[in-house]
Amino acid sequence: MAALAKGGRTNFFGFILRLVARLPFLFLAGRLYGADAVGRFASALIVVELLALVCSMGEKRGLAQRLAESEEHQANLVLDGFLVALMLSAIVATILWIFPQPMFPNGMNSELDILLVIAIPGYALTEIALAAQAYKFDIATTVRARAVVEPWTISILAGVLYFTIPDEGLAFAYIGSIYAGLLTALWPFLKTYGAPRGWRPHPSHMWRMLTRALPLAATDAVEWGTRRLDIFILGFFASPAAVGIYYMAQQVASLPQKLKTSFEPVLGPVITKNLKVKNYAAIAKQVCQVGFWIIAAQAGIALALGIPGEAVMGLIGPEFVGGTGALAFLLAAEVVAATAVVSEAALVYMARVRNMWISLATIGLQAALTVGALLVIERFAWGDGFMAAGAAVSLMIALGVASLVKAVLLSRILGHRVNNWRWALLWAIGPAVLVGWGATFLPEWLELLIGIPLILGTYGFIIWHRGFGPEDRVLFRKNIGGNEAESETSQQA
Repeated sequence: MAALAKGGRTNFFGFILRLVARLPFLFLAGRLYGADAVGRFASALIVVELLALVCSMGEKRGLAQRLAESEEHQANLVLDGFLVALMLSAIVATILWIFPQPMFPNGMNSELDILLVIAIPGYALTEIALAAQAYKFDIATTVRARAVVEPWTISILAGVLYFTIPDEGLAFAYIGSIYAGLLTALWPFLKTYGAPRGWRPHPSHMWRMLTRALPLAATDAVEWGTRRLDIFILGFFASPAAVGIYYMAQQVASLPQKLKTSFEPVLGPVITKNLKVKNYAAIAKQVCQVGFWIIAAQAGIALALGIPGEAVMGLIGPEFVGGTGALAFLLAAEVVAATAVVSEAALVYMARVRNMWISLATIGLQAALTVGALLVIERFAWGDGFMAAGAAVSLMIALGVASLVKAVLLSRILGHRVNNWRWALLWAIGPAVLVGWGATFLPEWLELLIGIPLILGTYGFIIWHRGFGPEDRVLFRKNIGGNEAESETSQQA
């Protein structure tokens, strides 16, 4: 539990950095490029990032298990993953280059947007390098790459390129950010693992690794796809502007989603180590503890961003205010998804095939709900704002069902109850909503400047006193691992 808290606290700082760095990009993209350009860019990005994630072959979580189980030189094992990812990326990028239509259902901002395919290998290799560092409990590298280098690179390049090559600016800024992140990840990786020893690529060995990783890769793709499928479907039903508005709402809503990544890199190695000694009680306790931490934090951020939603979306640009309803439902979706996320952290090792089928069923349910909602909205001509809200509601329902099913399955496998909910959350949410409602009567700039801190302060004060016990407060200790009390906490975990 001490390792989880230390890693989570480090990456929580990364979340704050990511928040600060992401806002300039949203502002610049919305104000300079406009909703149409952002919508076409978003549709292409969905295909590129999904295929890149598949090409990483589940190594984001599977690498920890391979490193824990094998006696081979660790640098060799990681290099196997690199080679497989590079080969798959080259094949996928070539196919997309020849058949780019799936990337651009609403057209292209520029013919050079096709160059987005070269981001696929960079994205895949970064995932593996960061997973390797996470196995060594090095979360600082993930913070630097994902929360500092990537978002600031795309923000700066998007601003600069608008005044030189405005049509290609978003695509080139994204490509630059991906490879800047890759370089940031590779440097500490080389220092941590060193050079490979007697490494040779063995086709039969890599094939076994590939087939074993398929369920993990499918699960990762589905988990990621549930947050992007709505944009892909919207691209076929709605205008580029509607897709752009929804994408911006999703970017704001995804900020609390990043909190789960605060614990994910450390939770995987901790679970695999407990699996080796069959300590199922510890796994259940860790999943419940981390699940509550994530829900508590996500709920607070969801309230702070959702209640003044019109002001938040208006900050990006006046044409994006229509995405306020979508923003509210997307923020709620992230809260209900937290249980599925932490349950899956254990299921990918204990029941990876069953977990994969549940994930596939989830994305199938989401697709059916989204298409159904959009058809109804299109029939009654309710407009782009309702289109975006319909997609968000569909996502929220699908993720809620997945959370329930995965928690029940994990409880049965572990033989221990898995439940992240605590009633103290309601005690904290009620007063925060009242404070936020009062803040909406202020001018928009004051609503953002004063309202958001007041909502977070009210919620945080109550959840700290009513919801957090001694084991929860270990998350906020800076000197974990050094004294007696902390040793006891670790032993209890």
